[in-house]
Amino acid sequence: MKDLLHAFHAHLAQTSPRPLALDIVHAEGCHLTARDGRRYLDLVSGLAVANVGHRHPRVVKAIKEQCDRYLHVIPYGEFIQEPQVRFAERLAALLPPALDSVYFVNSGTEAIEAALKLAKRVTGRTRLIGCRKSYHGSTHGSLSLTDNEAKKYRNRPLLPDVAHITFNDPGDLALITEQAACVMVEPIQGDAGVRVPEVAWMQALRQRCTDVGALLVFDEVQTGFGRTGTFFAFERFGVVPDVLVLGKALGGGLPMGAFIGSRAHMELLTHDPVLGHITTFGGHPLPCVAGLAALDALLDEEMLANSVRMGDLFKELLVHPRIAEVRGEGLMLAVDLGDADRVQRVVHGCLHRGVLGFWFLSCPTAFRIAPPLVITEEEVRQACAVVLEELG
Repeated sequence: MKDLLHAFHAHLAQTSPRPLALDIVHAEGCHLTARDGRRYLDLVSGLAVANVGHRHPRVVKAIKEQCDRYLHVIPYGEFIQEPQVRFAERLAALLPPALDSVYFVNSGTEAIEAALKLAKRVTGRTRLIGCRKSYHGSTHGSLSLTDNEAKKYRNRPLLPDVAHITFNDPGDLALITEQAACVMVEPIQGDAGVRVPEVAWMQALRQRCTDVGALLVFDEVQTGFGRTGTFFAFERFGVVPDVLVLGKALGGGLPMGAFIGSRAHMELLTHDPVLGHITTFGGHPLPCVAGLAALDALLDEEMLANSVRMGDLFKELLVHPRIAEVRGEGLMLAVDLGDADRVQRVVHGCLHRGVLGFWFLSCPTAFRIAPPLVITEEEVRQACAVVLEELG
């Protein structure tokens, strides 16, 4: 509708000069439907949000039932709210014993901010270490740890005493010293174009943090909840972080983030000062029930195994002289064409033919494949056929 398109441009703050401006009126499973009736096979999942598919019936049912009980009643932490308690209990049961205390917030980037505060509080130190080519969010603290100068330069000054090491480079681990409060790392780098580190490097990173007394913080905002074929990506490396940061798929399609640590560490936020981290809407009951329903669906319906199978099928089918590499784990993949202009042509060509893909901010030569984990073999073959035809 012309009036809707006009209002979109006139009254909604924009994030880019040329948004896709698809007018979506319905979403189900792996498909989006536009107002004009066109259907799109979704290879993006709202950027790794709709892991269990759009409008999973268990998620929708849980939301409707909670709406009949109550919505917001008090800022986080003061009342016993069963949706929060049950979701935290379920998450803790899936995690190692050292990660037994959950703090729900509103988004991944807020969870990053809170994790940085926690690291400073636990260690009494100020130095924060991130990785080169990382991405952690757009607020000041998360942007400080992000290594993308194109996104940072207009926002300086950012946090002081921040350093970066090279991802997957053993030689840089010596830069982590007794001055560091924490090292923040994506177990698989997402916006860098899906970069998977060596197991030995990740284990050496864990040992170095232990040796110098720095907290190891894993940003699993994008990699969590089966996206890479294991429930959390850190499982494949045989290491356990001191703090785990979650977002995106955590809320089953509703906005939510969390940071998780040991009870002893998290209790430091309760005093000196009291309310060391506070949030009005964190742990809202709707995302909590939606997230718990999505978590159960993810496990009960064997979506992790499907993530591995369909990811392998994408790698098997996406073979073309113009494809330099298909890399990643599970359904967190990057198709590298070695040419940024070609990526744009292919992505827009696929969109015109009903297949929604997307690019990376920090790796313009590749586009992402991150569909809902319920994608079928038929849908994978359909998507790959379109991509290969667009490559010519």
